[in-house]
Amino acid sequence: MRVVRAVRFGGPEVLVPDQEPEPVAGPGQVVVEVSVVAIDFVQTQLRSGWTPGPPLPTPPYVPGSSIAGRVGSVGEGVDRAWLGRRVVTHTASGAGGNAEAAVAAVEELVPVPAGLGLPEAAALLDDGATALGLVHRAGVRAGEWVLVEAAAGGVGGLLVQLAGAAGARVVGAARGAAKLEVARALGAEAVVDYSEPGWSERVRAATGGRGVDVVFDGVGGRIGQEALEATAPNARFSVHGAASRAVTVVDPAEARRRGVSVIGLEQLRSFHVGARERVEHMLAEAAAGRVTPRIGRTFPLERADAAHAAIEAREVLGKTLLFV
Repeated sequence: MRVVRAVRFGGPEVLVPDQEPEPVAGPGQVVVEVSVVAIDFVQTQLRSGWTPGPPLPTPPYVPGSSIAGRVGSVGEGVDRAWLGRRVVTHTASGAGGNAEAAVAAVEELVPVPAGLGLPEAAALLDDGATALGLVHRAGVRAGEWVLVEAAAGGVGGLLVQLAGAAGARVVGAARGAAKLEVARALGAEAVVDYSEPGWSERVRAATGGRGVDVVFDGVGGRIGQEALEATAPNARFSVHGAASRAVTVVDPAEARRRGVSVIGLEQLRSFHVGARERVEHMLAEAAAGRVTPRIGRTFPLERADAAHAAIEAREVLGKTLLFV
């Protein structure tokens, strides 16, 4: 079968089309005939040999763990009723998704509701569960001001929608007019370009000068530090990513001075608890039209290198997907 393999750490060019034998389902497993593979920024960082937290893979390896497709075969002890069902899931090994077929544990399978496409389901598997977990952990409440960084991205776009659905007023921060327009279309009441000097002051001005009650920081680095300047007293500062390759570290003394509670990147480790239920919830919300995953660019499997390059160049609005 066709696969794409990372032959070493490096730039997108290390992703090379290749062939390997068809996988076989073991006890308690299924083989998914892959239709869609979801890519996120962390995968590009791992491919380069840098990690914001997850363990680095050992090259050569087949990247990707978030897949959507149909169950093609089942292993010992698995109900044959799964055969042919549309599912979204993670691969059993945590890799191997950039392929025509992949093995998954049956308990990890989440059926895709009728009326929802496999691309949308793939876009929600990780980003949807993460965004919902972040909103719950931060305790977003009606009437609060919420700042979402990277508001046109996969997670960011969902955070804009979920915070709005909770009754919050959202400031979407992103780079460039096109991304700001996406954030506004998704429900942000105000938008700010964080590539421009003084952007945090414009965030504060959008709230009438008080500042935001919640920050969702997926960028880190300079952007994360400047977002702290836009917080109101008793705000929550939630860290969930490091697209800048630098996780935001808030000095405890500064947090106390500002009255800010920091919810660190380590919160993501606890999100495996209840993850399946959050995925099911987000799929149901999307099928009902209450949540819309923003799909940016799609690429054929063999162009995984181009997909990684587009993500790293910040060219994508929304989620990037591979079609197999």
